[in-house]
Amino acid sequence: MLYVISCLIQDHDLRYVAAAALVCIFGSYLGMRLFARSFKASSRSERLVWVLLTGFVSGCAIWTTHFLAMLGYLPGVAAGYQPDLTLLSLFLAIAGCVSGFGIAAASGRSALGEAGGAVIGLGIASMHYTGMAAYDVPGSIIWDDRYVVASVVLGAFFGAVAVNRIIRPVTRFCRYGGTLALVLAIVTTHFTAMAAVQLVLEPMAALSGSAVSSMLLGFSVLSVMMILMGLAAATYVLDLQTTQAAVARYRHLSLHDALTGLPNRAAFHEQLSKIESRPVVPGHRVAVLSFDLNRFKEINDVHGHSAGDAVLQVIGQRLRSVMGFEEFIARIGGDEFVVISQKAFGRHDASSLANRLLVQINQPVDWKENRFSVSSSVGIAFFEPGDEKNLMDTVVAQADVAMYRAKALGPNNVCFYDPSMDAAVRERNALAMDLRHAVANEQLEVFYQAQHDTVSGDLVGFEALLRWNHPVRGSISPAEFIPIAERSGLIVEIGAWVLQHACMEAARWQQPYGIAVNVAVQQLSDPHFPLKVAMVLEKTGLSPHRLELEITESGLIEEQERALIIIRQLKDLGVKIAMDDYGTGYSSLSTLMSFPFDKIKIDRSFVDRVSHDRLAAAIVRSTVILAHSLNIPVLAEGVETAEHVDFLRREGCEQMQGFFFGKPVPHSGIDGLVNPVEEYADVDALPHVA
Repeated sequence: MLYVISCLIQDHDLRYVAAAALVCIFGSYLGMRLFARSFKASSRSERLVWVLLTGFVSGCAIWTTHFLAMLGYLPGVAAGYQPDLTLLSLFLAIAGCVSGFGIAAASGRSALGEAGGAVIGLGIASMHYTGMAAYDVPGSIIWDDRYVVASVVLGAFFGAVAVNRIIRPVTRFCRYGGTLALVLAIVTTHFTAMAAVQLVLEPMAALSGSAVSSMLLGFSVLSVMMILMGLAAATYVLDLQTTQAAVARYRHLSLHDALTGLPNRAAFHEQLSKIESRPVVPGHRVAVLSFDLNRFKEINDVHGHSAGDAVLQVIGQRLRSVMGFEEFIARIGGDEFVVISQKAFGRHDASSLANRLLVQINQPVDWKENRFSVSSSVGIAFFEPGDEKNLMDTVVAQADVAMYRAKALGPNNVCFYDPSMDAAVRERNALAMDLRHAVANEQLEVFYQAQHDTVSGDLVGFEALLRWNHPVRGSISPAEFIPIAERSGLIVEIGAWVLQHACMEAARWQQPYGIAVNVAVQQLSDPHFPLKVAMVLEKTGLSPHRLELEITESGLIEEQERALIIIRQLKDLGVKIAMDDYGTGYSSLSTLMSFPFDKIKIDRSFVDRVSHDRLAAAIVRSTVILAHSLNIPVLAEGVETAEHVDFLRREGCEQMQGFFFGKPVPHSGIDGLVNPVEEYADVDALPHVA
């Protein structure tokens, strides 16, 4: 080792050595960066281009380092270089690097990666000794085999280490470790090999006539250096442009809806932040318009999601085409859209924009052989920059409130937000406060609604329905307080109480009728819910096969994998699972195919219209056909008339439930059915459909 260092210090012009070191470090860093970049290629052909570029840059750097150092070598006599072998050495340097990096890139994470690095080291050695063969002096060169072998081994070893640091990184600094290893591969090979050189001068010998001078070699080295620098600059620009294009592409994807191409919720919130941060202009107002598509869900259910997607795409394009200067539209949900206008200074301007939107939405959409008609209602609220009490998020919520008021008025209505609308919000908040004490104050009661066999009319079970007897307001509809319980989180406690109470009552029945209990989204998201159900069954003594848990699609959409695990655990207990309110969710068909349901309950909104609405009848009919093909029984909710019964019988629906058989009643109202007096046990007076 000391001899190698002595050779470096005493036999070389250190100025050339320093220049060679700079080229070596720069070229090695560039080569390692290009090699690392090749692993980000999106195709084999792109990776091949990066590997070729890596090999060419690294080979030129190795060759330039060698001959810069050779220009600094001081043999004490005149020397020259054979041009053919000099060019061959450049070729070997590039070929060795291309081969080595190619093997490493193709190897993935296997040991061939390090083998490719060793090939690079062997390429460095072959370049060096070919270059030394081109070294022409008046005499001969004698080699010390020990240093020759050592130079080859060191080059192969550090070459393998260099590749290892790139293909198996453990920190973000590994690229610098790879650069250092490649520098060591070049330096140790060169100077260890130079330590093996012993010149035997022959006074009568002369340089070959074809040998080129050191000056010409220096010009050649300078040319290669310029090429290397040009490649470095071009590579940097190419990599920068590629990175910027990728960042721009990913940013566009992250801020735009893939289906319609419209800005998404993230872009919408970014736009809100921009508006809030702008300087305040007196008298300037921003209008926020909120709307969704009526009948969109029915199109999805009857014709499938491809039809719904086509509707969204067409309407999205239409809406985007009518956006003017300082108008921004975003799709923030399934069929939910928001428009922000910074030039709607008053109600007239905002109304004109809303009508512009409604005109585009109301135009029919043709898909295959079908023509779809949808409508909408628009809610509008205004934001005044500088009003700290009225932030953009608040205005968006106000626009939503106005939209629901507009929807209540019917299709194609436009409604402006009014503070009086907040009265309903205050009413809900007051109910939420009272609801917190409803369980403790024994204000909640379970009612039961009968379920019947469609063909025989026999009673088959009951659904447990919650009722709230408010001490001041009287009986409050579940449609009013259940959403409040869900938003406040009280639904978990209330749902547990209903499950416990219904199972306890059902376990006491003499007749083993089934009992159906609704499960809220928050309950289903609890990983301990199956254990809680098992504890209720054990405590009450109810047979698991009598319990049916009704789950809405909204409880399954957000975290399908977790919901599927919980449902399977519930079924392992022996509990039945029913899809409740089928047809009102987000993706009924896909949900039905993904989860192991024991029953499908068709929502009452469809059953109520089967006698006069062809679309509703088609939805019910297609649901029954689909369920039968999957061997899943169907129960129809909201059966109120004989026409409903006849329709459901014709279509093959297995079970029915609704006011036709009686309204939900407290437990005392069904006691004679579930605990019949013995002498009346077989009478025909039980609920029956003729």
